[in-house]
Amino acid sequence: MALPVVRSLAECAVYNNTVAPYVFQLHSLPEVFVQSWTNVPALKQLYLDTNPLVSAVAFSVAISPVFLVVSELNKNYSQVDRVWSILPTFYNLHYALYASLAGLDATRIGLVAGISTIWSMRLTYNYYRKGGYAIGSEDYRWAIVKRQVGPELFFLFNIVFISLGQSLLLTSITTPSYVLLLASRYATYNSQASGFGLEDFVASSIMLSAILVSFVADQQQWNFQTSKSNYRTNAKIPPGYTQEELDRGFLTKGLFAYSRHPNFAAEQTVWVGLYVWSCLVTRTWYNWTGIGALSYLSLFQASTWLTELLSAQRYPEYKIYQQRVGKFLPFSTTPGWASQKKKTKNIGNGQAKDSEVAQASRRYALR
Repeated sequence: MALPVVRSLAECAVYNNTVAPYVFQLHSLPEVFVQSWTNVPALKQLYLDTNPLVSAVAFSVAISPVFLVVSELNKNYSQVDRVWSILPTFYNLHYALYASLAGLDATRIGLVAGISTIWSMRLTYNYYRKGGYAIGSEDYRWAIVKRQVGPELFFLFNIVFISLGQSLLLTSITTPSYVLLLASRYATYNSQASGFGLEDFVASSIMLSAILVSFVADQQQWNFQTSKSNYRTNAKIPPGYTQEELDRGFLTKGLFAYSRHPNFAAEQTVWVGLYVWSCLVTRTWYNWTGIGALSYLSLFQASTWLTELLSAQRYPEYKIYQQRVGKFLPFSTTPGWASQKKKTKNIGNGQAKDSEVAQASRRYALR
């Protein structure tokens, strides 16, 4: 069993004691793996003799060339996107399996794996129904980035970020599970430490609540986009929406009246919640695994910036929406878009008529 001996819960979150001593395994792992390839008992022993964090990082590095080659051959750069909803759960299941094979109390890490599986099921289904797994499907933003930077720089970008960087990112957001695994080991051999407590209930509730919000937001967006598509096909206004809402082109009701991207906000909360879980269990204010959560937040900031830049170019009213509604977190407890619409209704008759004329003009322009 390639796990460090920890003498306290706080020590489970110390990088120099729990990670640094095993980094050397990254060098010898590929050669030993090839030698044991056809020997199942040897592979099992290699699995247990390799630090589980090292195994996860090694796997993420090993699959990155596959993403690179497939993306360049197909000129489709959404290869990582297709496994985005799968890899984090794969890593969490890996930590749970390691705990079980090592004879540790797997209650906590098993719960993490279970919640992660629920997250995967939701995100995979949503990606599937939007056509993400269809042949030729690709995130439209990659083509825009490629046009902006040119094919040579984009190839380097593919190597460093799309194929390798994103693969490592999906490993890094699950590194708190490694800390929780070490805490479980400490609890296994220390009767004074609990294998499951209030902090586990709080953190798991945060993650599950975020997944629920993501599900609701995704469904609201799906319903709107489906209704908008039908409206543009047959010119009939579906129940639950007005012509003004459909002509506007983007969703401003439900959760989207409070946040421009409630699904993104909840998605980030899931993995920040896992990081917080590691802090609560180890009784620390912060630890090294926060690098993964911070990187995840940074990625969403960058990708959402590009998405909104394109939305503002496509939809005339989107800049107004940006001013009234928060990107991720609400500006207030009242719906930003709806409250502003109510104020518009209370202005003088002359101004109201001018507003209606302007809205009609915008609707005509959108057609």
